[in-house]
Amino acid sequence: MSMRVAVVVGGTRGIGAAIADRLAGDGFRVLVAARRAVDARHEFRACDVTDPGSVRALFAGLTCVDALVNCAGLAGANALDGDDALWHAIIATNLHGTYYCCKAVLPLLPDGSGRIVNIASVLGLRGVPDQTAYCAAKHGVVGFTRALALALAPRGITVNAVCPGWVDTEMARQRFAELGSSAEAIAASVPTGRIVTPEEVAGAVAWLLRAEAGNITGIALPVEGGVLAGLG
Repeated sequence: MSMRVAVVVGGTRGIGAAIADRLAGDGFRVLVAARRAVDARHEFRACDVTDPGSVRALFAGLTCVDALVNCAGLAGANALDGDDALWHAIIATNLHGTYYCCKAVLPLLPDGSGRIVNIASVLGLRGVPDQTAYCAAKHGVVGFTRALALALAPRGITVNAVCPGWVDTEMARQRFAELGSSAEAIAASVPTGRIVTPEEVAGAVAWLLRAEAGNITGIALPVEGGVLAGLG
């Protein structure tokens, strides 16, 4: 029996790298995609998710993809009186990139068992004043996930989103610096008293790819230490 194939887009750093490692440990043949190769642990394919042609090339030559995980992301504080370039870059990477990858993989997903997991964010479920582009993009990913789940339900393909909160990654540490805060201070604001590890996000993704999760689709699963529980 051939190995199941998982493509992890944005799979060379942070959350994406943890997901790729977890899925390899679960027996998948893992292909990771990113603009640049910074990790040689898994089969690598270069891809710019903002370029539809580059995305199509990512999947060229594959005959079956059992699972697609969209983890490519770009964040940044953007003011509405500032340059529009960051807005467009964040939307293009997080939202358009997710769309292009899902569109390209559809013919390769097996009916009855195919899986898509989109990495969104708690900012796809709430707002933050200086993150208008990122919130818009991640809200879009959640909405797209729900709509695509309904579209693919007749094929028996599930589509879900995972919405991490603060995660111990380089991107998060850059945000701590923007806020003039620290990992310790942020952890103290989380109900569980700590921020999420990349491996915990990877565990949620791995669960959604299991056969037992075959009738779970269209959800936005928070992994955030209870932060959203107190927001009403």
